[in-house]
Amino acid sequence: MNTFAGKRITVTGGSGFLGKFVVKQLGQLGATDVFVPRKQIYNLCNYDEVVKLYADAKPQLLIHLAATVGGIGANRSNPGRFFYENITMGINIIEEARRYDRLEKLVMVGTTCSYPKLTPTPFREEDLWNGYPEETNAPYGVAKRALLVMAQGYQKQYGLNAIYLILAGLYGPGDNFDLQTSHVVPALIRKFVEAKEAARPFVEVWGTGNVSREFLYVEDAAEGLLHATLNYQKPDPVNLGTGSEVLIRDLVEEIRTLAGYTGEVQWQRSQPDGQPRRRLDVSKAEREFRFRARTDLHTGLKKTLDWYRGSRPESRADRAENPSLLQQEKAASDA
Repeated sequence: MNTFAGKRITVTGGSGFLGKFVVKQLGQLGATDVFVPRKQIYNLCNYDEVVKLYADAKPQLLIHLAATVGGIGANRSNPGRFFYENITMGINIIEEARRYDRLEKLVMVGTTCSYPKLTPTPFREEDLWNGYPEETNAPYGVAKRALLVMAQGYQKQYGLNAIYLILAGLYGPGDNFDLQTSHVVPALIRKFVEAKEAARPFVEVWGTGNVSREFLYVEDAAEGLLHATLNYQKPDPVNLGTGSEVLIRDLVEEIRTLAGYTGEVQWQRSQPDGQPRRRLDVSKAEREFRFRARTDLHTGLKKTLDWYRGSRPESRADRAENPSLLQQEKAASDA
């Protein structure tokens, strides 16, 4: 496979955060037949509905992005649900891929949450099994890790052509900014923007700020995923990321500066930090399919914050009432 032209492609989760960018880039790469299943019609936790999905979409290529995800708080509140829904969706997708004889390739997406809590940095793919994941997100991470085992087992026994990609933490325009379920970047952006607008004297942030994370801009993630889809054929997992990490404390300062907030940051040290460090070894992706992320963190954060400011209902109403704002935004996007 060296092109998407003429391929029937199904993207589960194609209307979600990463999925929208994957679908958009598929179109830019020649795909004209992309099917995005709706949750209301296809419940991927129901095997019969997954069978119906394959029968209706008739995919030659299936990219499985649908997942139940969230930040530390959401993981702590929903360990059973996060395990059950993620592993069940994946099991159903892989099992029917085996039975469906016209599928040329299956793309599965994993998570850095699957790596052991104390993995040496940078995280190498070979380290995936050297310990138990960090406790707050272990059910989600173990579920995703188990699907790698299933995909590899099906490749050995049934010849299923499946690849497995481990993505760093995603962020970017269109992210989930709900403070109850969001990840750290959108949560911080929302907190600082709203604190500035309301002239609040302080913003509360979970943890100590002394742990590190790696963040991958969503457009880069979509690009890397599609590079792998076209060019990677092995059952071994591959990391997709930037290969760099940032302390949460420094991330907070970066977003606070971009938001123009000058108040105090209050660290909630009674709340968990999560895994001590996260940084991926991304050399395999560059070696196997020549992928390297292009968006630096500052640029990506600014784009994300600008999108958030402009996407809220009150912002859209302001622009509609003031056409000059629309002209300014167009000029900025063209620059």
